[in-house]
Amino acid sequence: MASAAQEVFDFIKKCGYCFLATCDGDQARVRGFGTGCVFEDRYYVQTGKFKDVYRQIVKDPKVEIIAYDGKDWLRVSGTLVNDDNIEAKKTMMEVCPRLNERYTLEDENNQIFYLKDATANFCTDTGRKTLTF
Repeated sequence: MASAAQEVFDFIKKCGYCFLATCDGDQARVRGFGTGCVFEDRYYVQTGKFKDVYRQIVKDPKVEIIAYDGKDWLRVSGTLVNDDNIEAKKTMMEVCPRLNERYTLEDENNQIFYLKDATANFCTDTGRKTLTF
C-alpha cells in the first residue's frame, strides 16, 4: 500500500502540475508548480531562493496545494519545512530532470521543502478520502 505522501505525489503527477497557495501579508498568492517528489516518505516541492514564493514560504510556511485531473480533486494543507539534504535534492533533480537546466545540486539558489503536518483531501465522484502525513 502506498504511503499518503506517495498517493499525493502520484495524483499530482497524473495531473502534470498543481497549484500552491501562500500568504503575502494579507494577500493570498497562488502559482503553478510542476516540481515534486517523495523522499523518505515525505512529499517535497522545489523553488528558487530568488523567487517571491520562496520569501513567502520562509515568512509563513503554511501552504495549500490543489490539483485537478479533469474529474477528481486533491487539496493538501500543511507546513513546508526547509531541507538541505543533498540526497533529497538529488531525488528531486532525478524526478524532475528539467530542473537540471536551471539548477545544480550545489546551487545555493536551489531550495527544497517537505510538507509536515499535512492533511490531504481527495474528492472523487465515489466519495472523499482524507490522509494525514
